[in-house]
Formats: sequence, C-alpha cells, structure tokens
Amino acid sequence: MAEDDNIIGLYERHALAFDELRGKNLFEKPWIERFASLVPAQGIVLDLGCGSGEPIAADLIRRGFRVTGVDSSESLIGRCRQRFPQEQWIVRDMRKLPPGRTFNGIIAWHSFFHLNPADQRAMFPVFAYLSVPGAPLMFTAGHFSGVAMGEFGGEPLYHASLDREEYLELLTANGFRVVSQVTQDPDCGGATVWLAQRQG
Repeated sequence: MAEDDNIIGLYERHALAFDELRGKNLFEKPWIERFASLVPAQGIVLDLGCGSGEPIAADLIRRGFRVTGVDSSESLIGRCRQRFPQEQWIVRDMRKLPPGRTFNGIIAWHSFFHLNPADQRAMFPVFAYLSVPGAPLMFTAGHFSGVAMGEFGGEPLYHASLDREEYLELLTANGFRVVSQVTQDPDCGGATVWLAQRQG
C-alpha cells in the first residue's frame, strides 16, 4: 500500500491522540480572519479535513458561520458531532465529494497536503464547482515540490506538494485569483498558506 493510502487509517487509529495533541490556541487566527472577511455573514463554510472541529471549525462557528465539516475519520467526526451538534458533519474522503452543493467558503487546513500530487491536481475543479462566486478557498501546502514524510503515532505520515507555479496555474485555470500567499509563514508555525477567491 502506498504511503498516501495509509492516511485515512492512520488518523482513525490515532484519532483520540490527535485530538489531544492538536493545538487549540488558534495560532492560525490571522489567516482565519483574512478568510472570514471574504465570507458573507452567516455563510456556509466547507471545512475539508476538519479533524475534531477544534480549533478551526470552532472559530468559524463563533464568527456566526454555518459549517459543513468533512473528514475521513469516523472517530474525529464523532467528536465534532458531540461538540457542535447544530452543524453538519460528514464522514467522507475529500476526493469523493459529490456535486450538487455550493459553499460560501472552503478551507482545507493541514489536510490537502496529505493527498498525492495527482489527487491534489484533481481537486481544483472540485473546489471550483463547490464554490459560489466570491467564495474564498484557503489551503496549506508544502514549501517545495515533492513528497515529505513525517511521523505520527509511530507511523509514517505522508505529505506532498506541487510547486508554487503549478498551484498558481491550477487556481487560475479553475477560476480563482490569489488573494494572499506566504511560504513558511513565521507567524503561523511555518505553514505555507494559500488564500484565493472564486471569480464570478
């Protein structure tokens, strides 16, 4: 089994440990504020790879947005349902999202980069058909093209990234303009962040 195919099982096996270890101090707040400024009041945000719902979805909910969270881990989605029962939580692989719904914003924070390069490329048309005009799209990526292996729970943890030019091309080709992009943001734990907006 390829390392990227192990992601879903890994997060389910270590769901409770992930929830306990996931930082809840919202060091991502400046980026969340930029994203939120582009979402209309009471807009519906799609959180891809929402984990246990904290801290990202929790902050969006506090801001008055409605959240639809998607994660492949049944256990993590269970935590979301316990914490925020008024929102919609779906157990699903983000690569298998059906058409038919659109959102006022999409966020894939520290989740999108677990997809292999081919699957990442295939997601951009999905982002487009799930977004209403004006909707922001925010995701984190790697800071260089290629595969980087991490570790969680004693197991290898797969990450991959395209290069900056290809992300730009994919966003543009699918109707997004880049609003802000920082590689290894020192104010956000070294995250490489993309914030784009769907054009009308």
